[in-house]
Amino acid sequence: MTSAPTPHALAVRDLFHLVGPKAHKRAILEDLTFNLPQGEFLCLMGPSGSGKSSLLHLVAGLDEPDAGEIELAGRVLGDCNAAERTRLRRDGVGYVFQFFNLLPNLTVLENVGLPLAIRGQSKRKQEAPCMELLERFGLGDRAGAFPHELSGGEMQRVSIARALAGDQPLLICDEPTGNLSQKAGAEIMQVLRELVERDGKTVLLVTHNPRDACFADRVLFLVDGRIATHDALVGPGIEIDAVHSALEELGI
Repeated sequence: MTSAPTPHALAVRDLFHLVGPKAHKRAILEDLTFNLPQGEFLCLMGPSGSGKSSLLHLVAGLDEPDAGEIELAGRVLGDCNAAERTRLRRDGVGYVFQFFNLLPNLTVLENVGLPLAIRGQSKRKQEAPCMELLERFGLGDRAGAFPHELSGGEMQRVSIARALAGDQPLLICDEPTGNLSQKAGAEIMQVLRELVERDGKTVLLVTHNPRDACFADRVLFLVDGRIATHDALVGPGIEIDAVHSALEELGI
């Protein structure tokens, strides 16, 4: 018996995106197509200027493509009005950034509770689920601290907890270890790996770091706005030598 296909958390189809002055526009993304099934950890690698950041803005519904479509949680973004895109982004996607983006005047607990506060949930109702997340990531004793009192690794774990507070199924991570030591970065990647394996979360990781790519189930390479012709690397247990070899072959 053939099993049913895994639903996609994200589907990108025939995507084109142009940038630059009107008379001199150029394609930053060209004919881009890929799927991200639910419960998969997908890594996207590529050189600076290859279109990775533009793609993340499009996936988040912050920009609109010039052609093609993006389907997020079963909804085509182009068919949604601005309010619907905002709700999809709020309820369907959590974000982890390179620079943490924690609010300096809020405590760790208050930062984690931000997605729930945006939904109108009271602080009293936020506290239990947010504390549970902080305890899970070894930060229960830091709930009352402010971001400047934390290490880089601790701040990134807080940002992951915040991204999970709203129970969004898709986690988008933009260079999440870029500002961390090698040890702290490896710990963050292990946290993301466990979220896929234990919680069934879906992760889209953008990184330059071959070591980080090895935590993914699959690695795609974006070169000049297109998925490169090099076969995607597929895990689990993607070898770092295979990542380095692919990057060298593609001139990345």
